[in-house]
Amino acid sequence: MTASRKLILEDGTEYTGAGFGAERSVVCEIVFNTSMAGYQEIASDPSYTDQAVVFSYPLIGNYGIADEDYESRIISPSAVIVRDINDEPSNFRSTKSLPELLEENGVPGIAGVDTRKLVRSIRDLGSRRCLITDADTPAEEGMRIIRETPVPHDAVRRCSCTKKWYSRTSNPLFSVVVIDCGLKMNIVRMLNRHRCNVTVVPFDTCAEEILALHPDGVMISNGPGDPTDVPEVIATLKTLRGRVPMFGICLGHQLLSLSCGAKTYKLKFGHRGGNHPVRALSTGRIEITGQNHSYAVEEASLAGTGLAVSHINLLDGTVEGVADSKNMIFSVQYHPESAPGPQDSGYLFEQFIDLMKNHRG
Repeated sequence: MTASRKLILEDGTEYTGAGFGAERSVVCEIVFNTSMAGYQEIASDPSYTDQAVVFSYPLIGNYGIADEDYESRIISPSAVIVRDINDEPSNFRSTKSLPELLEENGVPGIAGVDTRKLVRSIRDLGSRRCLITDADTPAEEGMRIIRETPVPHDAVRRCSCTKKWYSRTSNPLFSVVVIDCGLKMNIVRMLNRHRCNVTVVPFDTCAEEILALHPDGVMISNGPGDPTDVPEVIATLKTLRGRVPMFGICLGHQLLSLSCGAKTYKLKFGHRGGNHPVRALSTGRIEITGQNHSYAVEEASLAGTGLAVSHINLLDGTVEGVADSKNMIFSVQYHPESAPGPQDSGYLFEQFIDLMKNHRG
């Protein structure tokens, strides 16, 4: 495999490999994902905006791309880094290969990288900024480019919808407004499956506009970046608190917590993959969860907010869920709608239905 592309980390570490996808240079944050399947859903998950995804699973692209499996209309990662890439997939549902998808959407990829070494580096030293560039770019030049490239803070604005849209179901029982901070489509599918008509609104929609839609409940979606970068959503959730049942997922969990007065912090390398054990404190049940986030809620900051910890990560003890029954709020850091992924947490949508049913009653 001829080296044609290079990955340069901000500390000067270099990895070379064969390029695929788009031929362009990008500066972004490098993260890793431990999933064994689901690369199409990962590639179309807006939570990966401005990130280079390193797949720890060695073979990527073997079953191609299926038109029904996208999680959004945009291909979000800034770059994809793999050990082996398959550009001749074997799958009767496949309509194109992963390299073709990335090329069409301007996303560069590098194959032939020692991903075991790279994942260990991220785990030990933390997520860092990086440059994907030509193989002949000197490390010093790459480090200069990284230093001079500003860190973006508008990721949610770039991946949120710009006007409201609808997803209706037959014989609906409830009406739910979803605040789109980088929405995965399977959240909408799950709500429809539970007989909810869904109205998706842009992230900066104010509380008055949301209440004018007369929702039975409000869902705050997943999304990319630092939750403190979207004060508009935090202000909206403060106004909605106690007036309508609310359910937050991933970034939505962090935003709900911030709106109640809690604090968030950045993790060393985040949680990404479909194999994270989480304990539900109310039952003691351990759920295997799918996750994708860089930030977490600070447990000590929950004091006085009305929020109580509902779920704990068994790997590092971080907060994985909070709840405030008085104000009809609950949220989880992980993805109960994982697709593909563990299905252990689907009951949370039923919990949301019960919350709306009780509020209506």
